[in-house]
Amino acid sequence: MADARETNERRLRRLQQMRRTGSVTKASEALSGIWQAGKKPDSIVLRSALLRADGERSRLTKLVLPRGVALRFYLLAVFEAQCRLDTGDLWQNVRPLKGAESWSTLVAIDGAYDTASGAYDAALKNMPPELRGSARAEERWCTRKLEDLRLRQVKGALRTLEELGHEDALVSMSRGARGQRLYEDFSLMEEGGRGDMPNPNLYTVPVRSWTAARTITLPKDFFLKGWIQVLNPSEIATWLILRWMSHWAPRKHRMSGVFLTTRSRMQAFGLRDDAWEDGCQRLLEFGLIRHAEPPEGLKAAVDAIADPVIKALFSQPTRVRQAYEPHYWQMTDDGLDKDAVQTLDRELTHRRETLADAALKRVQRDSERLADHAPADE
Repeated sequence: MADARETNERRLRRLQQMRRTGSVTKASEALSGIWQAGKKPDSIVLRSALLRADGERSRLTKLVLPRGVALRFYLLAVFEAQCRLDTGDLWQNVRPLKGAESWSTLVAIDGAYDTASGAYDAALKNMPPELRGSARAEERWCTRKLEDLRLRQVKGALRTLEELGHEDALVSMSRGARGQRLYEDFSLMEEGGRGDMPNPNLYTVPVRSWTAARTITLPKDFFLKGWIQVLNPSEIATWLILRWMSHWAPRKHRMSGVFLTTRSRMQAFGLRDDAWEDGCQRLLEFGLIRHAEPPEGLKAAVDAIADPVIKALFSQPTRVRQAYEPHYWQMTDDGLDKDAVQTLDRELTHRRETLADAALKRVQRDSERLADHAPADE
């Protein structure tokens, strides 16, 4: 419980700092400008190859990391591409890493938090003495420091995407004369990775496929309302997997919801229990998914599915193999219409109160238990 409270408090603190600095608002405005100036797609098409595991883990779950913005950056790059290019067009970078209309402007971060002081104004410690005392100078200094931090985050994301492995790499970068990475000259790969051929699988805008869920669609509001900026990587991964399942079995999703058992989830996607369970719970609280009523009976109509892994995903579990029944989920895209920062601020604040109440009740129960077992006075 203490860890949950600390994690929630840390996340709420970061969110409120981004709200104070307008970080999410500015990034969302930059994305909206790209969308307005481009082709204005209602949804972004993502190849499901990003999700499916080939061995122990998928490219998606390799990007479920406690730090960095690699998964977010890749999805932002896909969004940018589809606002600018036609189906089948080859992606080429047209943006700098920093400055006006750069990649850095598309990423929202909270800034550098100083644990010792418990504040976000730690950047002021290194401010030149001649700038101190001027509110305007201090603001410019902190803004520049935040821009530098965003640039470091973008470069870190590019390194992570390139270091997924030779075949799995989602980004490729040229090297300078001394072997240093030329970050500005990066190339984006398709969702299935660079591949094992001499010529890499450079990113092209995919054709939307309605068969075998080869692609999934991400509503534009996921990007424009700030959700991509505030959801954790595990929550984004969980949301993408549930979207893929809703595309694969739309009628089942609509009528009774979809679910995943541990074995099927690990085999198909490589996403671990803690990431999945926590991701589902937070997405439920944020209004992006909802509980569905489980279907009646224990046999699902999946006999026609040839792929044994996919068949396992949608087969009805039985208590012979399961110690518990998994939750059935349905997507609620209406939740994407709401402002992400306001929604998370409200829900995380509510969770803080719930966790505090639970901790207090636990202390009271422990005290009562000790009192019941205390020796009586003679």
